[in-house]
Amino acid sequence: MKIGILQTGRSPEQLVSEFGEYGEMFQTMLANRGFDFLTYDVIESEFPKSIDECDGWIITGSKFGAYEDHPWIPPLESLVRELHAAKRPLIGVCFGHQIIAQALGGTVEKYKGGWSVGRVEYATIDGRTLPLFAWHQDQVTTPPPEAVTVSSTDFCKHAAMTIGDHIYTIQPHPEFDAGFVKGLAETRAKGVVPDPQRLAAIKSADAPVAKTEMADLFASFLKGAMAHG
Repeated sequence: MKIGILQTGRSPEQLVSEFGEYGEMFQTMLANRGFDFLTYDVIESEFPKSIDECDGWIITGSKFGAYEDHPWIPPLESLVRELHAAKRPLIGVCFGHQIIAQALGGTVEKYKGGWSVGRVEYATIDGRTLPLFAWHQDQVTTPPPEAVTVSSTDFCKHAAMTIGDHIYTIQPHPEFDAGFVKGLAETRAKGVVPDPQRLAAIKSADAPVAKTEMADLFASFLKGAMAHG
């Protein structure tokens, strides 16, 4: 199964050599699960010529806001709507979660409550709690009409959503590992995230997170959505 990774952001320059770009993190996360990958550099306006180029799709995180004025955002939203209409398997993470929501009629805002960074425990509708790494200030405040919220926290009400059997979106970053979170805190976060939160994120990063569990969930979702399609 070929997965198209729509890369909408860049890792901090200081971290690329050790951790790779966002597309590579998803390839590492989903390795040995029966996928081939093709990455599209969306922020350079590189898009598929057809949704048939890949079987399933992932939209990555980004430092940009879904509501910002960038030339690649309207065509990305159009692609989301096309994939949705065709019921193609689609996963969105952080910015990906937000742009899918916005493209399908939801609202994304810079949250007045501030930042969520570091290890956070997310409650799911089946009663589990999944620890994952968060790194965001923007969030989905109004989901699209068809969306079902399947995970939340007190800070982030719509932390994960499903739309039909073919779209799964999530606000935290299951593709991040502890070293990358610490690296973000020491680079991009300085002067942006309040220091107490930034330092707490570093401290929290060594506790275990549900990365393997989420990789299994992503893999089964993509394959299941493909079978339904």
